[in-house]
Amino acid sequence: MKVEPRTLPGFMELLPSKQIQFNVMVDKIRKSYEKFGFLPLDTPIIEMSDVLLAKAGGETEKQIYRFNKGENDLALRFDLTVPLAKYVCEYYNDLTFPFKRYQIGKVYRGERPQKGRYREFYQCDIDIIGDENLSIINDAEMPAVIYSTIKELGFDNFTIKINNRKILNGFFEELLLKNESIEIMRIIDKLDKIGENKVIECLEDLGIESDKISKIMSFIKINGSVDEMLAELEKLKITNELFNQGLSELSEVINYVKLVIPESYFKIDLTIARGLDYYTGTVYETFLNDYRELGSICSGGRYDNLADFYTDKKLPGVGISIGLTRLFSKLSEMNLIQEEKKSISKVLVVSMSEKLDTALKVCSIFRDNNINSDVYLENKKIKAKFKYADKLQIPYVAVIGEEEEKNETVSLKNMETGEQQELTIEEAIKILTE
Repeated sequence: MKVEPRTLPGFMELLPSKQIQFNVMVDKIRKSYEKFGFLPLDTPIIEMSDVLLAKAGGETEKQIYRFNKGENDLALRFDLTVPLAKYVCEYYNDLTFPFKRYQIGKVYRGERPQKGRYREFYQCDIDIIGDENLSIINDAEMPAVIYSTIKELGFDNFTIKINNRKILNGFFEELLLKNESIEIMRIIDKLDKIGENKVIECLEDLGIESDKISKIMSFIKINGSVDEMLAELEKLKITNELFNQGLSELSEVINYVKLVIPESYFKIDLTIARGLDYYTGTVYETFLNDYRELGSICSGGRYDNLADFYTDKKLPGVGISIGLTRLFSKLSEMNLIQEEKKSISKVLVVSMSEKLDTALKVCSIFRDNNINSDVYLENKKIKAKFKYADKLQIPYVAVIGEEEEKNETVSLKNMETGEQQELTIEEAIKILTE
């Protein structure tokens, strides 16, 4: 009995033309990260459960793929941050701090699969980890990386939204709402999705007095240029120490960000909270202005201690992440990614006869000159060989017949224009490397 070939829900598989485009995006992100001096890192997909789950809990723990192999209790990584924490602690004595790393890899969460959400997906992370201390200037480098990366991906109309969690926490402390602060942030973080009236309703359900709700709504609606917003926050004359520390940090970050990217690409947004039990300072979210329905395509922030569940050493950090699988899926669905090609070969070498010796040699010469080359090995008619090249959109076909073999040449056909000319190998290489 045959088994029906099928893929588990929530796992993405692509046809070659789509996979080529996906790989192009990965390469662009990698190139951008490396441009800023981030070092590559690749941690295991499978970890010991007690190591991986040291800080897990709640919904995250329920979503983890966990299994036993022999006496080992194992789990699949659910993000790239916990493995980074383990890595930094394990190799602490061998690393140079601040430690700047990037990692592009698959992570696994047993979520209920739905459109645009996956159980296996790629994350593209960067983090800067300090030893005991990490200058706030590092927080300003993240928007520069985001700007470079999103530009590299081909988008020009986007906004990087920046906030500082200390400002929010300090403001709520000033209103004597410290115990409710996490729930309040959870609600205002949804302002774009649920609207102002629903936010007010949710705050009322928390039992917050109407005058305090009014102050919260006025606060998060402060708007204007980054300088205008910083001035407005100063004018509030809030005495809370945490608030003023956050405002000082945000001002410093903004001043440095201004030096590296145009002001039209970033703004302060007081509704941005991010990772409610994780981030402690600067936070970021990035939106494509023409496609807000995609949500944030790159987000992250500052955290006080990367690895307090592994070590007593203080390891502060700042980082960002792109959920590439979801982003690629959404962009494809909206036809914002065009399939540029179905093959990565620049030329297909074909022989007019059954003898393939010369074709193989020519193909080898092309490859030695860094030309992606394929050779047609099946014994079929020349029409079928050209059809193969046409279907895969290979730009050139190098034909070798009796005459070409005798003259040590190839007949190079441009598949787009139909032009064909007999050339020496050196002349063909020149055209193929243009």
